[in-house]
Amino acid sequence: MTDDAKYNRSETMQTTAETRHPLKEMMVIPMSAGHAQTICQWQYPPPYELFNWPAWDEMLSKQVDFGDVGIRKRQFAAVINGEGELVGYAQFFALLGVIRLGLGLRPDLCSQGRGGDFVRVIVEEARRRAPGDEIDLEVYTWNLRAIHVYQKSGFIITDTYERLTHHGPAEVHCMVWQPQRPS
Repeated sequence: MTDDAKYNRSETMQTTAETRHPLKEMMVIPMSAGHAQTICQWQYPPPYELFNWPAWDEMLSKQVDFGDVGIRKRQFAAVINGEGELVGYAQFFALLGVIRLGLGLRPDLCSQGRGGDFVRVIVEEARRRAPGDEIDLEVYTWNLRAIHVYQKSGFIITDTYERLTHHGPAEVHCMVWQPQRPS
């Protein structure tokens, strides 16, 4: 099986002792062009379709986001599971004293109650990349599913504002990760 075929599988791997969940044993690795091309093929259902990426050929020709090899290497990473399947991606955008996260879980894995594990793996990678920096993210105020996952993963809403997005102006929350304090 080729690596790309392995990353494209969406079925759950089954062993004799247990059913393996695709979000087990996740790790963050450099995003390859193959990962990026696969992510461009993901299709989110309404109302999340605005998270669909443009076609890979368009990303390459415009040299935007992970279509630009330099940006991909500096900011983007793939998240794979223990079977080598691509389960999501992360963007680590460095600001002064802050690392801003962008993330996406493979559409067929959404709404299964496992998003917290996915977010925690990405937060740990952000902490490794920028020790001591604040970790934050922006989320559309209407995306209650994501807000709930982020709150369960240690993020709190610190600000709400309107910002220009690829789809026009939108209201977003800025959420900041709060490390667990010992009791």
